[in-house]
Amino acid sequence: MLPLGPVMLDLQGTELTDDDRRRLRHPLTGGVILFSRNFKSVSQLDALTKEIRALRNPHLLIAVDHEGGRVQRFREEFTRLPPMRLLGEIWDEHSHKAKQLAHQIGWVLAAELRACHVDFSFTPVLDMDYGASGVIGDRAFHREPQAIAELAHQLVLGLKEGGMASVGKHFPGHGYVAVDSHTDVPVDERDYAEIKMNDLMPFQQMIDYGLTAIMPAHVIYPKVDAAPAGFSETWLKKILRREMGFDGVIFSDDLCMAGAHVMGNIVQRAEAALRAGCDMVLVCNNPQQADELLEGLKWPMPAVSLARLARMHGRPHPESLVKLHENPHYASAIRAISRIGHKGPELPLAQVGEPAPDGSARA
Repeated sequence: MLPLGPVMLDLQGTELTDDDRRRLRHPLTGGVILFSRNFKSVSQLDALTKEIRALRNPHLLIAVDHEGGRVQRFREEFTRLPPMRLLGEIWDEHSHKAKQLAHQIGWVLAAELRACHVDFSFTPVLDMDYGASGVIGDRAFHREPQAIAELAHQLVLGLKEGGMASVGKHFPGHGYVAVDSHTDVPVDERDYAEIKMNDLMPFQQMIDYGLTAIMPAHVIYPKVDAAPAGFSETWLKKILRREMGFDGVIFSDDLCMAGAHVMGNIVQRAEAALRAGCDMVLVCNNPQQADELLEGLKWPMPAVSLARLARMHGRPHPESLVKLHENPHYASAIRAISRIGHKGPELPLAQVGEPAPDGSARA
């Protein structure tokens, strides 16, 4: 047995290469994040995840950004999920209906991914929709904290029913700033009191509801700490852990994003994130930096982090998507999902949703 390490890595293609296998067998590795480039078909994805699982015991965590709308890595043979903002628009008119749909989306999302041996998706987005952030945009449920919390809660209940844990992001809130942390270093100049009374409210409610994991933002809040939230002991240990009572997993956002570069080289970034309170750090779209990190990082995995990460393994799931498609509950759910945002006759599922992202960047 080889315990999970604190690093989550990505892959270059639709099959494992020798370099992939070497990295995934490294003691520091604990998980894999999949992108659109790793998907060709359900049968290919199934074979890929089975090979990843066979490399280690306990098996490496397998994750994906699969929120719906712009951020849905697997498209063909999967249900096209709507952007979460559409649920917020339904909430404004029919809150009960919006909550039912959120639950159905969570269940379909989880059941389809679990049928392909993916452990979890980095969802839900708990950022507030201030209308300022292009990178968040329609990924957010709503502008009102209560609407976000109630819709996210139902989505998470659906995920749980489908055998999947949940990851709330991007703590303490990325929706207020316009700058994209993929390409720059966003700075949110608001006071802590304003953030607490707004952006933190959905996170607090979801923590109270039993949220499994959280991903902090690569955003600097200088009136709280000079470091981005994902590298800040103030945000992660003092506020998130002690004041808000969160005891789940903290995943860093991608350490190769521009918003993380202020913390030094890749090893320094990982050490800073882990010291600040992250249980696992992500390194994506840069195999050279992944190798540098695996060679240079010295981090004994705390027992508490291992216990938290064990909760992220997926629970029992359908044997296959074929079996899932025979479930009448599934057929009913995808009919309801296919009507979201469509005002005319019901669309075929293949036309529901938005154009696929290129999968080249973390969300």
